[in-house]
Amino acid sequence: MGREGRAEDVTLAVLNHNGRALLPVILQSIFAQSVQGFSVLLLDDASSDDSIAYVRDRWPQVEVLAAERNMGVSAAMARAVDAARTDYVALLNNDLELDRDWLAEMLAALDVHPEAASADGKMLSFHARERLDGAGDVMARNGYPRRRGQGQLDRGQYDAEEEVFSATGGAALFRRAAFEQVGTFDADFGAYYEDVDWGFRARLHGMSARYVPRAVSYHMGSATTGRDPPRYAALLVRNQLIVVLKNFPAALLARHLPRMLLFQLRWLAFDALRGLGGAHVRGLLAAARALPPTLRKRRAIQRDRSASLRELERALS
Repeated sequence: MGREGRAEDVTLAVLNHNGRALLPVILQSIFAQSVQGFSVLLLDDASSDDSIAYVRDRWPQVEVLAAERNMGVSAAMARAVDAARTDYVALLNNDLELDRDWLAEMLAALDVHPEAASADGKMLSFHARERLDGAGDVMARNGYPRRRGQGQLDRGQYDAEEEVFSATGGAALFRRAAFEQVGTFDADFGAYYEDVDWGFRARLHGMSARYVPRAVSYHMGSATTGRDPPRYAALLVRNQLIVVLKNFPAALLARHLPRMLLFQLRWLAFDALRGLGGAHVRGLLAAARALPPTLRKRRAIQRDRSASLRELERALS
């Protein structure tokens, strides 16, 4: 899918919204990478703090792309891909610290695996560095995507480089050529699961994702968005259903529908016990309202599918 990657072939895109206090950590770790020569973009999503002024004053080598209004995470990710002019684009949350070899390890993995559209590293907690934040994304046969190992102590159980279902949008490296085939991130998600959606669409085109354990990052976790449990719960429900409806081929939907329905009932009961039953129902209703555009997208996605059902079944967990 391309020649051997170099740092000069990479754009590192940092997504930011009111993250002035976080930017020194991520930017210092970017410019301390063991390979240099890359371009750096700050995608500012209409911050009301002094993020832009700070970067322009202290980090003049960073190109700032400022949105006039808040677009949401999914749209900002799509904008980053559109703005990059290099063979690779890394998407980075602003609440990260990268190990100095993060980029070098990611590039090396994609060099060895030209079939891979993206690479994901080992993400640890910034504040509890012995604990995993994630080790690549998996998609279950019941339709639920999750981060491998999230919350577990890092005992080396995810130290093998291997294929995963998809790469997180929080700290991943993508081939720009893959976006020419797959398309960009779906801005209609707003936030959450737009990365899984893109990874699923890449799978449908016969592409894979790599997990690179030596590419380590440290995640502060919800440092800019905070946690609004009802909104978070509703978005997760809506977007999970949209991912399934857009991307599962009809044969796999039919095969796994019983376990998908059982999962949905258990999820609703779980949220109800946490006092989030109303938010869950709002998510279901939002998914229903989004059904017409979701089905239009589904028709185009499934029409262009080249991966076999066997390949897709193998990728599910």
